[in-house]
Amino acid sequence: MAVFMYSITFKDHPLRIEGLDGLGAAPSPLRTVTAGTLCAVVSDAPQDLLPEQRDIGAYQEVQQRLTADGTVLPLRFGRTAADDEAVRLVLEECADEFADRLRRLEGCAEYRLKASQDEEMVLREILAGSEPARRLDQEVRDGTADPEAALRLGELVAREVRARQEALASGVIEALRPFAREVDTGRPGGKDFLSVSLLVHEEQDELFLATELSLAHQMGEGFDFRLEGPLPPYSFR
Repeated sequence: MAVFMYSITFKDHPLRIEGLDGLGAAPSPLRTVTAGTLCAVVSDAPQDLLPEQRDIGAYQEVQQRLTADGTVLPLRFGRTAADDEAVRLVLEECADEFADRLRRLEGCAEYRLKASQDEEMVLREILAGSEPARRLDQEVRDGTADPEAALRLGELVAREVRARQEALASGVIEALRPFAREVDTGRPGGKDFLSVSLLVHEEQDELFLATELSLAHQMGEGFDFRLEGPLPPYSFR
């Protein structure tokens, strides 16, 4: 039967996986496969593996349990092997790579930060700081603008929003970068101007959290900072 691979750890990890089940409607117990100094946490893979919320939750519970006790390299959801022997072969062939990555993650956790700014606040700032935008806006409101004015205003505002938000995101990341071993910048979704994951060592944890909180307070009302973590290092595997 195919094997679902959850994580890789060093063999001396406590591996408290008792009571945790694998994925699927009829989940099988977790087990380990070892090779040299490495260990893989696996279970039988369900025949029809889909990224359903139940299975993603089970996958994340395994990562969180293991991370609570030591260094873990989470494997991407959906990684499978033909059988336990195939898993062992992967551990042997990639032993140096996996060991290096585990050492890089030792003592670290991932934090994910997203931020957005109130849209009306952004527009007010742009109109206050840009004479061309302010003039076009007034002409549109007065009904004296040419037919293309509204389109030009929209394009001008969009450019200003993009430039301002890129500068804001860069400033936040640079303020937090000294406390992170690695930074993974994502594409913001929805109304967010910032989406970033940071790999933070436990020795820097308090300074990182204090700095993030200070940034949120400095930027003030109209900004929404959302910090998630500590998490297993999903973005740094």
